[in-house]
Amino acid sequence: MTKFIVITGGVLSGLGKGIVTSSLGKLLKSHGLSVTAIKVDPYLNCDAGTMNPFEHGEVFVLRDGTEVDLDLGNYERFLDTELTGDDNITTGKVYRSVIEKERSGEYLGKTVQIIPHITDEINRRIWKVADDTNSDIILIEMGGTVGDIESAPFLEASRQLHMELGDDSKNLIFIHTTLVPVLSVVGEQKTKPTQHSVQELRAIGIEPDIIVGRSDNKLDKSTKKKISLFCDVPVEAVVSSPNANNIYQVPLILDDEGMTSYVIKKMGLEEIIQERKEQATGMVEWKEFLESYENPTSEITIALVGKYCDLKDAYTSHEEALNHCRAATKTKINIKYIESEDLEKEDHKNLLSDVDGILIPGGFGTRGINGKINAVNYARINDIPILSICLGFQVSVIEFARNVLGYEDANSSEFDERTEHPVIDFMPMQRGIDMMGGTMRLGAEKVLLDEGTRAFEIYGEEEIEERHRHRYEVNLDFKEEIEENGMVFSGKSHNQKRMEILEITEHPFFMGCQFHPEFCSRPMKPAPLFLAFVKAIIEQKGK
Repeated sequence: MTKFIVITGGVLSGLGKGIVTSSLGKLLKSHGLSVTAIKVDPYLNCDAGTMNPFEHGEVFVLRDGTEVDLDLGNYERFLDTELTGDDNITTGKVYRSVIEKERSGEYLGKTVQIIPHITDEINRRIWKVADDTNSDIILIEMGGTVGDIESAPFLEASRQLHMELGDDSKNLIFIHTTLVPVLSVVGEQKTKPTQHSVQELRAIGIEPDIIVGRSDNKLDKSTKKKISLFCDVPVEAVVSSPNANNIYQVPLILDDEGMTSYVIKKMGLEEIIQERKEQATGMVEWKEFLESYENPTSEITIALVGKYCDLKDAYTSHEEALNHCRAATKTKINIKYIESEDLEKEDHKNLLSDVDGILIPGGFGTRGINGKINAVNYARINDIPILSICLGFQVSVIEFARNVLGYEDANSSEFDERTEHPVIDFMPMQRGIDMMGGTMRLGAEKVLLDEGTRAFEIYGEEEIEERHRHRYEVNLDFKEEIEENGMVFSGKSHNQKRMEILEITEHPFFMGCQFHPEFCSRPMKPAPLFLAFVKAIIEQKGK
């Protein structure tokens, strides 16, 4: 029977519930258990696709094309798994489903209410994941903070799920993550915010089984005892989660705190773990990864030229893909975030003069586009290794058309509908679509690679699968002329109508891709394009 672990948060948002969830999942999986995760997002949006990166951070795309919160990216990276849209439950999805059922007459004669109809729909979705995956453990991260109006139906649903599974806490436990601040005036770890947060949880009928205290440093023994006393949990169930140098240390920190062993004992998992002994991977490989990560032997600097640099969470997957390459190459990678608008100024070259490589990620809208084009031009002319992704791929084509083909007005029809040289144009399949949410080219699709190209050399196979998120593509009317002048499209869709990878052969490393390789990068398996990019920078710097 599937068992559930519900992770809630108190005091304030941004405590790192997602990393705690991912880390616990990694630890349980290392014991041979099958684990998956669900993220509950209590916003009314059906998915994260239409949200502003400045407000919400990165939009992560799953294999099935669902646009989700960046926490699901962490789940996939830590658990080395692929999730589906069912693993992200939002208020928008739940209410839309209930309203559609009401309109179709499914609740005929009944007054449709939050309880039981909304809570039943939430739990129906949770059970669907359990049935589809047949996992031993399902981790459920409750977005938001206890006490939020938006979160109330989800917390009530989890309380009902606990009742449904019986009072036996072996089938479902609650982990509550809270802030334990230190006031500089006093210099003492304060437990009152945790106490109030737990009281809020109890008021809705939920008793936490484990409390994770987030703080700058490890919790003092006296602090743990105080939390234990006032929150009615054993001292060994008060887990310290201090700030870590990097997120990949967190599983080992939690394990050292005894969290894994406590969860195993609390949920009665000893027998199944014993049965799965041969399947257990342990944490040896993870520790080796961390050892390489924390002991680099060389150093490089990469400029990330973006449109949302004020919020680093907007580029989480890019940063993590580079972190995976850091461990694989034992190279410290300094990321210099550069707002693309700043590269539109006359002295823009000064911002790039001290970098060893340039990464241009995706984005939407005209703001800062010329800055991205200037960055591509600088990399192409000065033999600086460059990897351009999605929108970066498109601006690489625009820069080439302007400065090599001589089409000064070359552009994307997204930015200039009247240009005579729309080298990037609206995808035919996108014409006539009025709805914005979930209507782009989304999710994993096959890409064919041409033999003899750098792309083929990097991947080592003719066919690969990568995730997409875009509406515009290379205009085939210009393909032949572009290739005749030195830019090669080395990766294409199955029907050969969509250009997927570009490269310039006479350059240390000039590559772009329409897809998002960062979404599939894993700690022990860096994305091939990112790894090749980093290796090229190291080689070029050595020269």
